[in-house]
Amino acid sequence: MLSSLGRTTARMGLRARAMSSSATFDLSGSFELHNLESGPNTTVEYSKDDLMKQFELMYTMRRMEITCDNEYKARNIRGFCHLYDGQEAVATGIQTSLDAEDSWVTSYRCHCVALARGGSVEKIVGELFGNACGMSKGKGGSMHFYSKKNGFFGGHGIVGAQVPVANGLAFAHKYKAKPGEPMNVSIGCYGDGAANQGQIWESANMAALWKLPMIFCIENNHYGMGTSIDRHSSINDYYKMGNAIPGIRIDGMNVLATTEGMRFVKEYCASGNGPMYVEMMTYRYHGHSMSDPGTTYRNREEIAFTRSTRDPLEFIKKSIIDAGFADAEELKGIEKRIRKSVQEEVKKAKESPKPAPESLMQHVFAVDLESDQSEMPSHIRMPDHAKSYWASGKAD
Repeated sequence: MLSSLGRTTARMGLRARAMSSSATFDLSGSFELHNLESGPNTTVEYSKDDLMKQFELMYTMRRMEITCDNEYKARNIRGFCHLYDGQEAVATGIQTSLDAEDSWVTSYRCHCVALARGGSVEKIVGELFGNACGMSKGKGGSMHFYSKKNGFFGGHGIVGAQVPVANGLAFAHKYKAKPGEPMNVSIGCYGDGAANQGQIWESANMAALWKLPMIFCIENNHYGMGTSIDRHSSINDYYKMGNAIPGIRIDGMNVLATTEGMRFVKEYCASGNGPMYVEMMTYRYHGHSMSDPGTTYRNREEIAFTRSTRDPLEFIKKSIIDAGFADAEELKGIEKRIRKSVQEEVKKAKESPKPAPESLMQHVFAVDLESDQSEMPSHIRMPDHAKSYWASGKAD
């Protein structure tokens, strides 16, 4: 675990005037490197608008997940349900650093990633209710969110299976890239419990051989289901698992660190240097899923201690106040507005009807194979990009 975790706020160097529009933050101790000569900046400047936007997104995530917990206990949500509260700084930092054209694939703990990547509380909770307004039309449920237009490719229910998909998207980005220009990147997020999956090792080997713009992101919340990392993995330094592949460990409870760390990683991978391993040191407050109380393999004191010393929302709130961007009363007002908004969107989701029976077979097969009804590649790329075959007869 990073030496700075639990002490980052106390060590944060800050130069700002009251009610200023920007502030400088010290991130010393937030990163550990593997096979890298240099890493992210340890001093970053943040504008008020940027930090406030991150706070609003993180607080919306937290309220949405707490609402899902309540709705599940009220039996309005059935089946699997894996909550993300405690890990909000990871998804928020990644989203801030990615472009809209980059690809993001994650595990079944995907509600907040779907929200960050352009979803709404109504569509996400509606999907959990199994209603037609849902992000996957009420046919996917908790583990299967998807939005191609926002570069979000799931939400996958099989442990580790999302990583080869992300690797394929990284291959596509390299395939489509124009020579001499930065590539878009693909990120595959998975938990520490999936880190030793064979398909991940195979994907890493392929990504390294072909120098794909692929980010292997381990969200290390310290438990693979109910098994601690020291019992389920012979390697606890997950950012070093790529062997020759460079890696970085990031304080995943500090949104300033996740943002700057992922900016560095994206720039590295987009520049043609190949893949990188990222380990986000984070923590989940709920159990593995709603069927897991989360207190049989860890005690309540551990959870309470993490909440009191490392909570990502409390960290960003303190950062905002210390920077003079807002005071405690202003933040309470924002929280109140977001709570009301979440309640209103959940109400709309509940009012949505169930999917019509005739929709069951939709989105299974292509309507036909005409170019306007299916996705036809624009070109077939050759080793020499200039000699590629283009459907239009010329390069775009």
